[in-house]
Amino acid sequence: MNGAESLLRTAAAAGIRVCFANPGTTELPMVAALDGDSGIRPILCLFEGVCSGAADGYARMSGDPAMTLLHLGPGFANGIANFHNARRARSAIFNVIGDHASWHLASDPPLASDIESLARPVSGWLRSADPRGPLGRDAAEAIAAARSGTIATLIAPHDAQLVEGAVVESVEEPHPAPRASSAAVEASARLLTRAGKGALLLGGEGLSERGLRAAARVAAATGCTLWCDTFPARLERGGDLPHVERVPYFPEGAIELFAGFSTVVIAGTRSPVSFFGYPGVPGELIGERTETATLALPEEDVGSALEDLADAIGGGETRSAPVAPSERVQRPTGPLTPESVAAAIAGLQPEGAIVMDEGLTSARAYFATAANAPRYSYLTLTGGAIGQGLPCATGASLACPDRPVIALQADGSGMYTLQALWTQAREGLDVTTVILSNRGYQILAIELARTGIVEPGPGCRSLTDFDPVPDWTQLARGFGVPAVAVEDAEGLWRELERAFAESGPHLIEVPL
Repeated sequence: MNGAESLLRTAAAAGIRVCFANPGTTELPMVAALDGDSGIRPILCLFEGVCSGAADGYARMSGDPAMTLLHLGPGFANGIANFHNARRARSAIFNVIGDHASWHLASDPPLASDIESLARPVSGWLRSADPRGPLGRDAAEAIAAARSGTIATLIAPHDAQLVEGAVVESVEEPHPAPRASSAAVEASARLLTRAGKGALLLGGEGLSERGLRAAARVAAATGCTLWCDTFPARLERGGDLPHVERVPYFPEGAIELFAGFSTVVIAGTRSPVSFFGYPGVPGELIGERTETATLALPEEDVGSALEDLADAIGGGETRSAPVAPSERVQRPTGPLTPESVAAAIAGLQPEGAIVMDEGLTSARAYFATAANAPRYSYLTLTGGAIGQGLPCATGASLACPDRPVIALQADGSGMYTLQALWTQAREGLDVTTVILSNRGYQILAIELARTGIVEPGPGCRSLTDFDPVPDWTQLARGFGVPAVAVEDAEGLWRELERAFAESGPHLIEVPL
């Protein structure tokens, strides 16, 4: 058994089932090992940003580490944007980056680079393997690190992949997340039971079914309201689950929101800050007049902390009644608007759906409209680096092949990683992509208006408008995905019904 085989068999024994790959010459021993009985399914992605985004979606929905196989520093660099997003989502990812044979590096071949410097900013664990091996041991340590909710990156020299005599290594069992301290629980209970208006801000595992049900007990006992991060990694929604509102994106709205609370308890996330710094606007969104307490950090056992808090304040069981089908969003008619598009999707989405929302400005109405939809999982753009939507939906579908996936995708950010459509077609994934086509980078136009440039000149417009307009139906068909464009809300309803009734990928372009 050589080093590449030992790495893959170690990973398979640890429960890794897929490898999102875009390999090259330095990874050929790994490619050959994947062709054997490694137990890992290789998934080819035509761009490394699809590999990293798909690994993120897979990890979010499976709860297990995802694996990538990438080619040298430039290949890894192509995927860094979605590794940034995955780091913000605390996704468990095991990266393997092939490197030149150690004896060849001194010659400074054209593809040589400082891989460690590229990988360090997005990696919670990083190692360059010894060219003499053993790769299996390095893989075991990397996977153990990834299981804690981080990105673990192993740089594997070509000669280390070829070393014979390697063995399968065992991976250390993950340690349970530490419990929040009793002092944190007591402080949070005191804060929420005081007179005044309170809020419970949730993130991470606080947005799982377990966390939400415990949070609802707290809200029932104290009258506090439930909020979550603007862009949660994964939020369970719909059915009989408690309703949670998202913190507004722009800082003025968020600052006004939190100014209305006398107390805020934070569980599974950190105190929110503005996405960007605006002159004269505070970056910290919770003002000094609002008293805060942290119940549990993201790396702690947030579900147990919320249950402990509910017990401490005497919160009894509470459950929302699921909305009857007749009370769901009514079928929209007429022109395509963000509101009619949201109504069509929320009115038809199947129970158990996974919704990846990178609709940005055009999907603004969906979150509120879909509050009463049947149970579903909601994923968002966690780190702000656009181009996450299509790959993340791809990985989510591979993690949960029995669940339909809906990708709400803005056309501008979708162009970053549209190669994900090819992987969806090749793997026959049940992903329905709704392209919200406003034919430009609308968020930049909004930001320009916020700076006082209400009527941008030709230079600004050249960087925000699309001309020529990309034809998403032709692009999708070229990748093997059936695609249509619709003209009104009735057409969108009809095409969504068809897509949800058929297996495999579909794309619907919605001009707005």
